[in-house]
Amino acid sequence: MTAALVPMAHSVPAELQSFLAFDFGLKRTGVAVGNRLTGSATPQPTLKAEGDARFALVQARIKEWQPDALVVGVPFHPDGASHDNTARAQRFARQLRGRFGLPVFEVDERYSTTEALESGAKDADAASACIILEQFLRNLKPCGTAP
Repeated sequence: MTAALVPMAHSVPAELQSFLAFDFGLKRTGVAVGNRLTGSATPQPTLKAEGDARFALVQARIKEWQPDALVVGVPFHPDGASHDNTARAQRFARQLRGRFGLPVFEVDERYSTTEALESGAKDADAASACIILEQFLRNLKPCGTAP
């Protein structure tokens, strides 16, 4: 699998307007919400749970925000090679698809946590989720543009 996970603009249907993004971690999962119209993301409180316990918290966020789709950051080594956390994040994305029945898009999240820390974020996980979601949104065609 290549590191170029951000979908081509034409592969994300225009009717998908609102998104909930996750920066997956074993103990903490950053969350952000955003939409196609503004192209921006807002951090949400980080989920502090492990294993299956995190899915109840995810479900509560989905109920609260009612997103059209989900976005998951997938980490890679700087050279694009996979590592253990790559497989864990991809598994999390598959579990989200299966449990919640929403479209899930995977985004290469290399350097998002570093960028969040360098910006002085108080919650690096949530800030990283924002970076992931804004990267995803930048790659979508603006509303109302032709394919």
